[in-house]
Amino acid sequence: MSLEDFWSDPKQAQRIIQETNSLKNIIATYERVDKAFKMIQDNLDELKDAYDEEMLQLIEEDYLNITKTFEQFEIEVLLSQPYDRSNAILELHPGAGGTESQDWCQMLYRMYCRYAEKKGYKVTVLDYQDGDEAGIKSCSILIEGYMAYGYLKAEKGVHRLVRISPFDAGGRRHTSFASVDVMPEFNNEIEIEISENDLEVTTMRASGAGGQHINKTDSAVRMLHKPSGIVVSCQTERSQIQNRERCLNMLKSKLYQQMIEKQQAEINALKGEQKAIEWGSQIRSYVFCPYTMVKDLRTSYETTDVDGVMDGDLDAFIFSYLKSQI
Repeated sequence: MSLEDFWSDPKQAQRIIQETNSLKNIIATYERVDKAFKMIQDNLDELKDAYDEEMLQLIEEDYLNITKTFEQFEIEVLLSQPYDRSNAILELHPGAGGTESQDWCQMLYRMYCRYAEKKGYKVTVLDYQDGDEAGIKSCSILIEGYMAYGYLKAEKGVHRLVRISPFDAGGRRHTSFASVDVMPEFNNEIEIEISENDLEVTTMRASGAGGQHINKTDSAVRMLHKPSGIVVSCQTERSQIQNRERCLNMLKSKLYQQMIEKQQAEINALKGEQKAIEWGSQIRSYVFCPYTMVKDLRTSYETTDVDGVMDGDLDAFIFSYLKSQI
């Protein structure tokens, strides 16, 4: 940061400043936690010599507070991969079941938007296809913020809902599924070359959420990467050129995610681990009826606060998953 040409590349400079501040925060948090635990130990030693009920309660409160800080510190240390600090791209797709699953998909979309809002992250809708009667057919969103991918990678998989269907006149219970795919936004520091000959680009008139202007121009772009079969689309920008750039960025992110998963699979194979492939597997159940419960099937963490979870209170699920990966 002290170099004369530090600001010659503003984006790189901002990344370095952000990483520096993050590392400083980790060190400061460690020192604060270490000091607090030593103080608690000193107070406990004093308590042994002269027992005081009020002092014991204060020590217990201090211990609970610093434990919460330590848990947050622990997660930040766990998220040590370079791409963990990246923005996250989420893709939501309903499973079989028509309107019921499309409505569930929209509920998940709201849940992640609320989660991002609570974290202070920015949400940008990249692609949004309305459902036939309700809900959404598919949706891609960009969540921008420090450690967004590091946290949200825990959400990748199939989410299951059990509830009394509002679309069933008989008031019967239905089970719906929706898949959530999560990838880090492509970082320009990572070189991924894509040949124009490998791309099939289609333009179309945008639809769904985005305002009136977006529906008047053929600005939406759909991009097929022939070698991998990956398809991406974007309609959020006002011009076709901007949407094409967004698509290319999303494509690179998907290819990068594939590379990450391949490397992880090779590491697991070397370790001799026999883990289920998470993509396409059911990771969490949300039960609205006959009782209320949300349970993560990977960690067995559960809560009865369904409303809180649907309002974006996901930290407990995310933290329990990340800790299980140690």
